[in-house]
Amino acid sequence: VLFRSEKLGLDKTDFKEYTELAAIATVGDVVDLKDENRVIVRQGLAWIATTKNTGLRALIGACELDAAHLSAYHIGFIIGPCLNASGRLDTAQRAIELLLCTEPGKAHEMAQELRELNEERKNMTDTEAKKAIEMVEGTDLYEDNVLVVYLPECHESVAGIIAGRLREHFYKPSIVITDAADGAKGSGRSIEGYNMFEEITKCKELLTKFGGHPMAAGLSMAEENIERFRKKLNENCTLSEHDLMPKVMIDVPMPISYLTETLTEELKVLEPFGKGNTKPLFAQKNLRVSKLRIFGKNRNVAKMTLTDANGIWKDAVFFGEADEFAGFVSMHDTISVTYYPEINEYQGRRTLQIVIRNYC
Repeated sequence: VLFRSEKLGLDKTDFKEYTELAAIATVGDVVDLKDENRVIVRQGLAWIATTKNTGLRALIGACELDAAHLSAYHIGFIIGPCLNASGRLDTAQRAIELLLCTEPGKAHEMAQELRELNEERKNMTDTEAKKAIEMVEGTDLYEDNVLVVYLPECHESVAGIIAGRLREHFYKPSIVITDAADGAKGSGRSIEGYNMFEEITKCKELLTKFGGHPMAAGLSMAEENIERFRKKLNENCTLSEHDLMPKVMIDVPMPISYLTETLTEELKVLEPFGKGNTKPLFAQKNLRVSKLRIFGKNRNVAKMTLTDANGIWKDAVFFGEADEFAGFVSMHDTISVTYYPEINEYQGRRTLQIVIRNYC
Protein backbone atom coordinates (compact mmCIF):
# COMPACT_ATOMS: atom_id res chain seq x y z
CA VAL A 1 0.00 0.00 0.00
CA LEU A 2 2.83 2.38 0.89
CA PHE A 3 4.53 1.59 -2.43
CA ARG A 4 1.35 2.44 -4.33
CA SER A 5 0.97 5.73 -2.50
CA GLU A 6 4.54 6.67 -3.39
CA LYS A 7 3.91 5.73 -7.01
CA LEU A 8 0.95 8.12 -7.03
CA GLY A 9 3.17 10.90 -5.70
CA LEU A 10 1.54 11.13 -2.28
CA ASP A 11 3.56 12.61 0.58
CA LYS A 12 4.84 9.95 3.02
CA THR A 13 4.07 12.21 5.96
CA ASP A 14 0.39 12.26 4.95
CA PHE A 15 0.21 8.50 4.38
CA LYS A 16 -1.24 7.85 7.84
CA GLU A 17 -4.11 10.29 7.37
CA TYR A 18 -4.87 8.95 3.90
CA THR A 19 -5.03 5.42 5.28
CA GLU A 20 -7.42 6.46 8.05
CA LEU A 21 -9.81 7.97 5.52
CA ALA A 22 -9.36 5.06 3.10
CA ALA A 23 -10.30 2.66 5.90
CA ILE A 24 -13.54 4.57 6.55
CA ALA A 25 -14.35 4.66 2.83
CA THR A 26 -13.60 0.95 2.37
CA VAL A 27 -15.90 -0.13 5.19
CA GLY A 28 -18.55 2.48 4.38
CA ASP A 29 -18.76 1.34 0.77
CA VAL A 30 -19.16 -2.31 1.90
CA VAL A 31 -16.08 -3.52 0.03
CA ASP A 32 -14.81 -7.06 0.64
CA LEU A 33 -12.32 -6.99 3.51
CA LYS A 34 -9.76 -9.17 1.78
CA ASP A 35 -6.16 -8.75 0.61
CA GLU A 36 -5.03 -5.11 0.57
CA ASN A 37 -8.49 -3.88 1.62
CA ARG A 38 -8.15 -5.81 4.86
CA VAL A 39 -4.67 -4.36 5.42
CA ILE A 40 -5.93 -0.81 4.79
CA VAL A 41 -8.84 -1.18 7.22
CA ARG A 42 -6.82 -2.95 9.90
CA GLN A 43 -4.04 -0.35 9.81
CA GLY A 44 -6.43 2.56 9.37
CA LEU A 45 -8.43 1.57 12.46
CA ALA A 46 -5.20 1.32 14.46
CA TRP A 47 -4.10 4.78 13.38
CA ILE A 48 -7.51 6.38 13.97
CA ALA A 49 -6.87 5.80 17.68
CA THR A 50 -4.34 8.69 17.56
CA THR A 51 -5.71 10.57 14.57
CA LYS A 52 -4.74 14.19 14.07
CA ASN A 53 -7.85 14.84 12.02
CA THR A 54 -9.75 17.33 14.17
CA GLY A 55 -13.09 16.69 12.50
CA LEU A 56 -12.81 12.92 12.77
CA ARG A 57 -11.88 13.19 16.46
CA ALA A 58 -14.91 15.42 17.00
CA LEU A 59 -17.25 12.99 15.25
CA ILE A 60 -15.95 10.04 17.27
CA GLY A 61 -16.58 12.07 20.42
CA ALA A 62 -20.04 13.18 19.29
CA CYS A 63 -20.96 9.52 18.74
CA GLU A 64 -19.67 8.70 22.26
CA LEU A 65 -17.14 6.18 20.94
CA ASP A 66 -13.68 5.27 22.20
CA ALA A 67 -11.16 5.98 19.42
CA ALA A 68 -8.75 3.41 20.89
CA HIS A 69 -11.27 0.58 20.48
CA LEU A 70 -12.96 1.32 17.16
CA SER A 71 -13.94 -1.64 14.98
CA ALA A 72 -15.22 -1.97 11.44
CA TYR A 73 -18.70 -2.22 13.01
CA HIS A 74 -18.39 1.29 14.48
CA ILE A 75 -17.30 2.65 11.10
CA GLY A 76 -20.01 0.85 9.16
CA PHE A 77 -22.95 1.49 11.48
CA ILE A 78 -22.13 4.70 13.37
CA ILE A 79 -19.36 6.87 11.89
CA GLY A 80 -20.14 6.09 8.24
CA PRO A 81 -23.90 6.74 8.50
CA CYS A 82 -23.25 10.10 10.17
CA LEU A 83 -20.97 11.16 7.32
CA ASN A 84 -23.44 9.76 4.80
CA ALA A 85 -26.51 11.40 6.34
CA SER A 86 -25.46 14.84 5.14
CA GLY A 87 -25.46 13.66 1.54
CA ARG A 88 -28.79 11.90 1.96
CA LEU A 89 -30.74 14.70 3.62
CA ASP A 90 -28.74 17.85 2.89
CA THR A 91 -25.40 18.10 1.09
CA ALA A 92 -22.28 15.95 1.26
CA GLN A 93 -20.31 19.19 1.52
CA ARG A 94 -21.03 19.25 5.25
CA ALA A 95 -19.20 15.96 5.81
CA ILE A 96 -16.25 17.14 3.71
CA GLU A 97 -16.04 20.41 5.64
CA LEU A 98 -15.98 18.48 8.92
CA LEU A 99 -13.08 16.28 7.81
CA LEU A 100 -11.17 19.37 6.63
CA CYS A 101 -11.91 21.40 9.74
CA THR A 102 -8.93 22.26 11.99
CA GLU A 103 -10.73 24.29 14.66
CA PRO A 104 -11.85 22.06 17.59
CA GLY A 105 -14.82 24.19 18.62
CA LYS A 106 -16.18 24.44 15.11
CA ALA A 107 -15.53 20.74 14.49
CA HIS A 108 -17.45 19.80 17.64
CA GLU A 109 -20.43 21.87 16.50
CA MET A 110 -20.37 20.38 13.00
CA ALA A 111 -20.03 16.83 14.34
CA GLN A 112 -23.05 17.28 16.60
CA GLU A 113 -25.05 18.55 13.63
CA LEU A 114 -24.12 15.49 11.58
CA ARG A 115 -25.10 13.17 14.40
CA GLU A 116 -28.47 14.93 14.75
CA LEU A 117 -28.96 14.71 10.99
CA ASN A 118 -28.30 10.98 11.15
CA GLU A 119 -30.82 10.59 13.96
CA GLU A 120 -33.35 12.38 11.77
CA ARG A 121 -32.49 9.98 8.92
CA LYS A 122 -32.91 6.95 11.22
CA ASN A 123 -36.30 8.15 12.50
CA MET A 124 -37.44 8.82 8.95
CA THR A 125 -36.27 5.38 7.86
CA ASP A 126 -37.98 3.62 10.78
CA THR A 127 -41.28 5.37 10.07
CA GLU A 128 -41.26 4.64 6.35
CA ALA A 129 -40.02 1.05 6.82
CA LYS A 130 -42.87 0.34 9.22
CA LYS A 131 -45.30 1.82 6.70
CA ALA A 132 -43.83 -0.32 3.91
CA ILE A 133 -44.06 -3.55 5.94
CA GLU A 134 -47.67 -2.82 6.90
CA MET A 135 -48.47 -2.07 3.26
CA VAL A 136 -47.18 -5.48 2.18
CA GLU A 137 -48.83 -7.41 5.02
CA GLY A 138 -52.17 -5.68 4.52
CA THR A 139 -52.56 -6.05 0.74
CA ASP A 140 -52.18 -8.48 -2.16
CA LEU A 141 -48.51 -7.49 -2.33
CA TYR A 142 -47.87 -10.17 0.30
CA GLU A 143 -48.43 -12.86 -2.37
CA ASP A 144 -45.73 -11.41 -4.66
CA ASN A 145 -42.32 -13.06 -4.79
CA VAL A 146 -40.76 -9.75 -5.80
CA LEU A 147 -41.92 -6.83 -3.66
CA VAL A 148 -42.45 -3.47 -5.34
CA VAL A 149 -43.67 -0.89 -2.84
CA TYR A 150 -44.64 2.65 -3.79
CA LEU A 151 -44.04 5.23 -1.04
CA PRO A 152 -44.65 8.55 -2.80
CA GLU A 153 -43.83 10.78 0.18
CA CYS A 154 -40.71 8.90 1.25
CA HIS A 155 -37.38 10.74 0.84
CA GLU A 156 -35.70 9.09 -2.14
CA SER A 157 -32.34 8.95 -0.34
CA VAL A 158 -33.58 6.31 2.12
CA ALA A 159 -35.45 4.13 -0.39
CA GLY A 160 -32.54 1.68 -0.61
CA ILE A 161 -32.34 1.30 3.17
CA ILE A 162 -36.08 0.61 3.34
CA ALA A 163 -35.80 -1.91 0.51
CA GLY A 164 -33.15 -3.65 2.58
CA ARG A 165 -35.49 -3.72 5.58
CA LEU A 166 -38.25 -5.28 3.46
CA ARG A 167 -35.82 -7.89 2.14
CA GLU A 168 -34.77 -8.79 5.68
CA HIS A 169 -38.34 -8.94 6.99
CA PHE A 170 -39.88 -11.00 4.15
CA TYR A 171 -36.76 -12.51 2.58
CA LYS A 172 -37.86 -11.49 -0.89
CA PRO A 173 -36.24 -9.22 -3.51
CA SER A 174 -37.58 -5.75 -2.69
CA ILE A 175 -37.82 -2.46 -4.55
CA VAL A 176 -39.02 0.78 -2.97
CA ILE A 177 -40.22 3.53 -5.31
CA THR A 178 -40.70 7.19 -4.36
CA ASP A 179 -41.79 10.37 -6.09
CA ALA A 180 -38.96 12.35 -7.67
CA ALA A 181 -38.72 15.62 -9.57
CA ASP A 182 -38.84 13.89 -12.94
CA GLY A 183 -41.22 10.99 -12.22
CA ALA A 184 -40.70 8.04 -9.92
CA LYS A 185 -37.38 6.79 -8.60
CA GLY A 186 -36.61 3.45 -6.96
CA SER A 187 -33.93 1.45 -5.24
CA GLY A 188 -33.85 -2.32 -4.82
CA ARG A 189 -32.11 -4.98 -2.72
CA SER A 190 -32.05 -8.64 -3.70
CA ILE A 191 -31.51 -12.11 -2.25
CA GLU A 192 -29.17 -14.89 -3.32
CA GLY A 193 -30.43 -16.58 -6.48
CA TYR A 194 -32.19 -13.51 -7.90
CA ASN A 195 -30.12 -11.32 -10.23
CA MET A 196 -31.91 -8.02 -9.78
CA PHE A 197 -30.08 -6.22 -12.58
CA GLU A 198 -30.89 -8.94 -15.12
CA GLU A 199 -34.52 -9.06 -14.05
CA ILE A 200 -35.15 -5.32 -14.28
CA THR A 201 -33.38 -5.33 -17.66
CA LYS A 202 -36.24 -7.54 -18.88
CA CYS A 203 -38.56 -4.62 -18.03
CA LYS A 204 -36.39 -1.88 -19.54
CA GLU A 205 -39.16 -0.64 -21.84
CA LEU A 206 -40.98 0.56 -18.70
CA LEU A 207 -37.95 2.40 -17.32
CA THR A 208 -36.29 5.68 -18.20
CA LYS A 209 -33.03 4.87 -16.41
CA PHE A 210 -31.66 1.90 -14.52
CA GLY A 211 -28.43 0.33 -13.33
CA GLY A 212 -27.01 -1.96 -10.72
CA HIS A 213 -25.69 -5.45 -10.10
CA PRO A 214 -27.11 -8.85 -9.00
CA MET A 215 -27.79 -7.78 -5.41
CA ALA A 216 -28.94 -4.17 -5.81
CA ALA A 217 -30.28 -1.75 -8.39
CA GLY A 218 -31.50 1.78 -8.95
CA LEU A 219 -34.13 2.86 -11.46
CA SER A 220 -36.38 5.64 -12.70
CA MET A 221 -39.74 5.45 -14.49
CA ALA A 222 -42.96 7.29 -15.15
CA GLU A 223 -45.36 6.95 -12.23
CA GLU A 224 -48.03 5.32 -14.40
CA ASN A 225 -45.66 2.42 -15.14
CA ILE A 226 -45.17 1.32 -11.51
CA GLU A 227 -47.98 -1.23 -11.42
CA ARG A 228 -47.06 -2.66 -14.84
CA PHE A 229 -43.47 -2.94 -13.67
CA ARG A 230 -44.51 -4.81 -10.51
CA LYS A 231 -46.67 -7.25 -12.46
CA LYS A 232 -44.04 -7.95 -15.09
CA LEU A 233 -41.30 -8.58 -12.54
CA ASN A 234 -43.50 -11.13 -10.79
CA GLU A 235 -44.68 -12.76 -14.03
CA ASN A 236 -41.04 -13.29 -15.01
CA CYS A 237 -39.97 -14.44 -11.54
CA THR A 238 -38.87 -18.09 -11.28
CA LEU A 239 -37.98 -18.15 -7.56
CA SER A 240 -39.11 -21.33 -5.84
CA GLU A 241 -40.34 -21.78 -2.27
CA HIS A 242 -36.86 -23.12 -1.44
CA ASP A 243 -35.23 -19.96 -2.89
CA LEU A 244 -37.41 -17.81 -0.62
CA MET A 245 -36.33 -19.62 2.52
CA PRO A 246 -33.56 -17.75 4.41
CA LYS A 247 -30.34 -19.73 4.68
CA VAL A 248 -27.94 -19.37 7.58
CA MET A 249 -24.35 -20.53 7.15
CA ILE A 250 -22.35 -21.31 10.28
CA ASP A 251 -18.62 -21.83 10.64
CA VAL A 252 -18.86 -24.74 13.05
CA PRO A 253 -21.25 -26.20 15.66
CA MET A 254 -19.71 -25.28 19.02
CA PRO A 255 -21.07 -26.00 22.52
CA ILE A 256 -21.32 -22.93 24.73
CA SER A 257 -19.30 -24.88 27.31
CA TYR A 258 -16.23 -24.39 25.08
CA LEU A 259 -16.40 -20.61 25.37
CA THR A 260 -13.81 -18.75 27.42
CA GLU A 261 -12.54 -15.19 27.51
CA THR A 262 -9.24 -16.42 26.08
CA LEU A 263 -10.90 -18.04 23.06
CA THR A 264 -13.03 -14.95 22.48
CA GLU A 265 -9.96 -12.71 22.56
CA GLU A 266 -8.13 -15.04 20.16
CA LEU A 267 -10.92 -14.67 17.62
CA LYS A 268 -10.05 -10.95 17.39
CA VAL A 269 -6.97 -11.95 15.38
CA LEU A 270 -9.38 -12.44 12.47
CA GLU A 271 -10.57 -8.81 12.58
CA PRO A 272 -11.56 -6.52 10.96
CA PHE A 273 -14.86 -8.24 10.26
CA GLY A 274 -17.19 -7.17 7.49
CA LYS A 275 -18.18 -8.08 3.95
CA GLY A 276 -16.00 -10.89 2.66
CA ASN A 277 -14.61 -11.57 6.15
CA THR A 278 -17.63 -12.07 8.34
CA LYS A 279 -17.55 -12.60 12.08
CA PRO A 280 -17.29 -16.33 12.96
CA LEU A 281 -20.74 -17.80 13.57
CA PHE A 282 -21.29 -20.81 15.82
CA ALA A 283 -24.34 -22.86 16.75
CA GLN A 284 -25.76 -25.11 19.45
CA LYS A 285 -29.06 -26.91 19.84
CA ASN A 286 -31.28 -27.63 22.86
CA LEU A 287 -30.49 -24.74 25.19
CA ARG A 288 -32.77 -23.73 28.03
CA VAL A 289 -33.60 -20.03 28.49
CA SER A 290 -33.98 -18.47 31.93
CA LYS A 291 -33.95 -15.02 33.53
CA LEU A 292 -35.27 -13.43 30.34
CA ARG A 293 -35.56 -9.61 30.51
CA ILE A 294 -36.46 -7.10 27.80
CA PHE A 295 -34.84 -3.66 27.55
CA GLY A 296 -34.77 -0.63 25.26
CA LYS A 297 -37.30 2.07 24.49
CA ASN A 298 -38.32 0.04 21.43
CA ARG A 299 -38.14 -3.26 23.36
CA ASN A 300 -35.42 -4.45 21.02
CA VAL A 301 -32.97 -6.05 23.49
CA ALA A 302 -33.50 -9.34 25.30
CA LYS A 303 -31.03 -10.50 27.97
CA MET A 304 -31.07 -13.99 29.43
CA THR A 305 -29.13 -17.01 30.61
CA LEU A 306 -28.62 -20.01 28.30
CA THR A 307 -28.02 -23.42 29.89
CA ASP A 308 -27.00 -26.63 28.12
CA ALA A 309 -27.93 -30.23 28.97
CA ASN A 310 -24.96 -30.51 31.33
CA GLY A 311 -25.94 -27.45 33.35
CA ILE A 312 -23.25 -25.19 31.86
CA TRP A 313 -24.64 -21.68 31.52
CA LYS A 314 -23.65 -18.44 29.80
CA ASP A 315 -25.14 -14.94 29.73
CA ALA A 316 -26.70 -14.11 26.37
CA VAL A 317 -28.26 -11.18 24.54
CA PHE A 318 -30.54 -10.90 21.51
CA PHE A 319 -30.98 -7.69 19.50
CA GLY A 320 -34.16 -7.42 17.46
CA GLU A 321 -37.86 -8.09 18.01
CA ALA A 322 -37.45 -8.96 21.68
CA ASP A 323 -41.17 -9.53 22.38
CA GLU A 324 -41.39 -11.93 19.45
CA PHE A 325 -38.31 -13.74 20.77
CA ALA A 326 -39.86 -13.97 24.24
CA GLY A 327 -43.07 -15.34 22.77
CA PHE A 328 -41.15 -18.06 20.94
CA VAL A 329 -39.22 -18.98 24.08
CA SER A 330 -42.44 -19.26 26.12
CA MET A 331 -43.74 -21.93 23.74
CA HIS A 332 -40.63 -24.11 23.69
CA ASP A 333 -38.72 -26.00 26.38
CA THR A 334 -35.41 -25.44 24.57
CA ILE A 335 -34.16 -23.41 21.62
CA SER A 336 -31.38 -23.76 19.06
CA VAL A 337 -29.27 -20.71 18.27
CA THR A 338 -26.52 -19.40 16.06
CA TYR A 339 -24.24 -17.04 17.92
CA TYR A 340 -20.89 -15.38 18.36
CA PRO A 341 -19.16 -14.66 21.67
CA GLU A 342 -18.06 -11.25 22.89
CA ILE A 343 -16.58 -9.61 25.96
CA ASN A 344 -19.01 -7.11 27.46
CA GLU A 345 -17.26 -4.30 29.35
CA TYR A 346 -19.39 -2.17 31.68
CA GLN A 347 -18.23 0.03 34.55
CA GLY A 348 -14.87 -1.68 34.64
CA ARG A 349 -16.29 -5.20 34.67
CA ARG A 350 -15.62 -7.72 31.90
CA THR A 351 -18.10 -10.51 31.30
CA LEU A 352 -18.31 -13.14 28.58
CA GLN A 353 -21.63 -13.21 26.79
CA ILE A 354 -23.25 -14.85 23.78
CA VAL A 355 -24.83 -12.68 21.07
CA ILE A 356 -27.70 -14.61 19.47
CA ARG A 357 -28.07 -14.05 15.73
CA ASN A 358 -30.74 -16.62 14.82
CA TYR A 359 -33.00 -18.93 16.78
CA CYS A 360 -35.47 -21.73 16.19
